[in-house]
Amino acid sequence: MSNKTSNHLYLIPILSGALDVLEYLQRENRPLALEQIHRDTGHSKTSVYRILKTFVHRGYVSQSPDGLYRSASRPRKMRFGFASQSGDQPFSQAVTESLRSAASASGVDLLVLDNRYDASTALANAEEFIRQRVELVIEFQVEDHAAPIIAARLAAAGIPLMAIDIPHPNATYFGVDNYRIGFQGGEILANYAIAHWNRQVDWILGLDIEEAGTLVQSRTTGAFEAVRTLLPGQPIESFVRMDGRGLREESHRIVSDFLHRHPRDKHILIAAANDSSALGALDAIRALHRQHDVVIIGHDGIPQMLAELEDPASPVLASISPDVQQYGPGLIHLGVLLVTGNTVPPYNYIDHKIFNRATVSALAEVVST
Repeated sequence: MSNKTSNHLYLIPILSGALDVLEYLQRENRPLALEQIHRDTGHSKTSVYRILKTFVHRGYVSQSPDGLYRSASRPRKMRFGFASQSGDQPFSQAVTESLRSAASASGVDLLVLDNRYDASTALANAEEFIRQRVELVIEFQVEDHAAPIIAARLAAAGIPLMAIDIPHPNATYFGVDNYRIGFQGGEILANYAIAHWNRQVDWILGLDIEEAGTLVQSRTTGAFEAVRTLLPGQPIESFVRMDGRGLREESHRIVSDFLHRHPRDKHILIAAANDSSALGALDAIRALHRQHDVVIIGHDGIPQMLAELEDPASPVLASISPDVQQYGPGLIHLGVLLVTGNTVPPYNYIDHKIFNRATVSALAEVVST
């Protein structure tokens, strides 16, 4: 048997005929009647009709009101780039999972790169998105000083930018209302002092993420303002901002140093910018056996913090968390609108939840039933 005869054994006649019709329409590139397509391709009228109807249904061919057919350019699959904050951070991992799921459900191709909590890596990732010709970039990176550089490079490449939680110049913002959630955290701390310490407070520590810029630092600003509101007369020198960088190890170090310098102080409130910083402070407190001297709030609602809230003896009072499942659908929806030329609000705030002992206990009861 010759190779030519052997190869023909593997052809699918109906598929071959369908490709004949499609290639003919692409070549002609003009509206054509069924009769002419049938005549010029040499296939039966019934087969051509069924092939055309299938292609119309799948979007490869368009049909005008007068019944003429022509090749259609199918809608391209959109491709977005997402630079995650850090693959090592639990909250960042949860945001990434939410985005992957939403992109898959929406038919968006998502290129994910890891910023590794590092400005130079974030800049390199922005350049990679430009090389890959993505249509939109979703940026989740903590370094405020890198934000304008990333924004400028993407703008020069004509790529729209969305920023998660840390604003970037000319980017659509998507995330939490930092001052508001900070204020709510401060209220929780102050109310604890009122109920359990007879309104006595020696220190109020704010564990900032300085490189994230002023908007994220407004979590601490809000917490301090709430304490001042509920505990008026608190001396200004009792409010201390410290840069925990949002990292567990760094927060452990600076809180441990502070506690060593103030061994006799018994009433210390700590407002941490995120849960990793809160857990670092907790590590320092336990190492020095100061659990009865300090209470803490954090942000993000990561599993380790929720586990602390199940322990009545833990100094952790609460974790205020955005609804992480809203990130993916919200970002993809806004991204599609931007890419298709629609106008979207410059700031888009996400809903948040307050996890405390009562809410975590209620959640545990629901799960157990």
